[in-house]
Amino acid sequence: MSPAYGRCMPTSSPVPYGSWPTPVTSALVVRAAARLGEVAVDGDDVWWSESRPGEGGRSALVRRTADGTVTDVLPPPWNARTRVHEYGGAAWTVAGGTLWFTHFDDQRLYRLSPGDDGPVAVTPEPELPAGVRHADLTPAGDGSLLAVRETHTASGAAADVVNEVVRLAPDGTAEVLVSGPDFVSDPRPGPAGELAWLQWDHPAMPWDAAQLVVRAADGTETVVAGGPGESAVQPTWDADGTLWFCCDRTDVWALWRWRPGREAEPALDTGTEIAGPQWVFGARRFALLPGGRVVAAAGGDGGDRLVALEADGSTRDVPLPGWTALGYLTAAGDGVVCAAGSPVREPVVLRADLSGQAEVLRPARDLGLDPAWFSVPEDVTFPTEERDTGIDEAYAVVYPPTNPEATAPEGDLPPLVVMVHGGPTSAHARGLNPEIQYFTSRGFCVAHVDHRGSTGHGRRYRDALQGRWGVVDLDDVVACARYLADAGRVDPARMAIRGGSAGGYTTLAALTLRPGVFTAGASHFGVADLGALAADTHKFESRYLDGLVAPWPAGADVYAQRSPINHVDALDTPLAVFQGAEDRVVPPEQAEVMVAALRDKGVPHAYLLFEGEQHGFRRAENIRAALDGELSFYAQVWGFGLPAEEGITPIEVVR
Repeated sequence: MSPAYGRCMPTSSPVPYGSWPTPVTSALVVRAAARLGEVAVDGDDVWWSESRPGEGGRSALVRRTADGTVTDVLPPPWNARTRVHEYGGAAWTVAGGTLWFTHFDDQRLYRLSPGDDGPVAVTPEPELPAGVRHADLTPAGDGSLLAVRETHTASGAAADVVNEVVRLAPDGTAEVLVSGPDFVSDPRPGPAGELAWLQWDHPAMPWDAAQLVVRAADGTETVVAGGPGESAVQPTWDADGTLWFCCDRTDVWALWRWRPGREAEPALDTGTEIAGPQWVFGARRFALLPGGRVVAAAGGDGGDRLVALEADGSTRDVPLPGWTALGYLTAAGDGVVCAAGSPVREPVVLRADLSGQAEVLRPARDLGLDPAWFSVPEDVTFPTEERDTGIDEAYAVVYPPTNPEATAPEGDLPPLVVMVHGGPTSAHARGLNPEIQYFTSRGFCVAHVDHRGSTGHGRRYRDALQGRWGVVDLDDVVACARYLADAGRVDPARMAIRGGSAGGYTTLAALTLRPGVFTAGASHFGVADLGALAADTHKFESRYLDGLVAPWPAGADVYAQRSPINHVDALDTPLAVFQGAEDRVVPPEQAEVMVAALRDKGVPHAYLLFEGEQHGFRRAENIRAALDGELSFYAQVWGFGLPAEEGITPIEVVR
């Protein structure tokens, strides 16, 4: 790294956009990409998980004791990660110093108690590799463990997978507590012998119609909230028998509470979303504190803010200046411990009280960069086609090109990269995204589009994608690109679109169904054939497209109409494709049929297949290869140079 990178000294002569020298290399992206996962408090100790690309993407567990000592609890190759729903989450829990976790390689449940030489297997080796999986691990208070158990069969069919709530004794003996619904989550024991959980059935996803059910000690069951048109999430018991949860009955996921014998009632509605879609287990956006107080992370323009609900019903903002991405809120005395980040700071583990006094328990890594290198995002609202949704505007977070040491030639406009999140029921996160800064520090403008169907803007906005995936999301990414070009902010001849998974589908669909807008694209494990996805994917998403597109197979003609692979005759835009060889969510065949069509048409393209990778890339070398490959692809397509000092090997472009 050049010494000038820390001093922010501008270069003497202009450098074309895209070619700006930058310290934000793919190596730095990987170094900064140790993603924080769940945070837990056990007595005076704070635990957290972090995914480490430099260790093959394993999920490591870390403990910080009261004296500040930080220790890796599980050495390699232990990997606390579950494959339930394929996306996982809540793969570990700790109580009284005893750790329970699912090990990724075999998906067996293990226990590590104080004084043990190493983890001890609790569940037997399954008949099928990774055939029995556990997630949403929750101590039951009597030495046993509640968990969601997912059992796969030799058929491999999604319809044959069984999801249940079980109670596991210390010796691994399992008692089935809830069985029958297609899906279950969040088993939570109550203070008087109750059990609360969430459940939903095909074709709904949890953010569509998850029900919150409570079983009293006498076996009586009550549906507290949720069902068609309403979703409940994150049930949490208070010691006095109050059940707190989030519900979108009033459009946004607000905080609600329930007591036996009463109706559920709203407790905190900030007008913005508190909870989010349950793609993974274990999300926590609020915490219960002593004295009847609650603290919650509320989203909105500019990111998250911390809101305190006092026992008397009054509310106030907790000052945490600079922190815009808050997650995994956990009570710790009179305050909370959480994962916290911002667009210019790597995530940390933060302890904060309700006065706003904060202490960093897990500091960000020293990236050796002045904050001036990081692009500060702008919230943008732009017009789009209404299409009978009742909504004629959409949202994006725009990151302008930012480099304190470089300027562009006068009159030049920067290239644009439109980023599309996965899901498609997801949203742009407000923490530091090194991949975005990788592009902006080189002179790109990046627009992360929260198209209709995204979360963070209420149920009405989210439901606007129902039956319209491949229509309104395309309207919105195209409208955003044109909005920025018409405003003179980007070069209309150099606009790219890129995304992963569902974002990869929108990328491919935009290039085939709305040709002529973007001049390059990059699909990361994107969907090319909607019908193939509906016919062959994992259980969690096997009926997802019934709502987003049309019931399958009755609506097969709609699937064919919106599948990029059926419109390659219109594809003349250069495209880079990146795919994991072991992806079960979007199998490699999806990428390969698209690449074959590009080859047959003679459209410039590049294809990288990564062995050992699943849905999303976790290994450092593959993250780097995909990022540098995408950049070099744009450089070859648009004709700009790469900084020589980085030594990036150009990706092979087949023409």
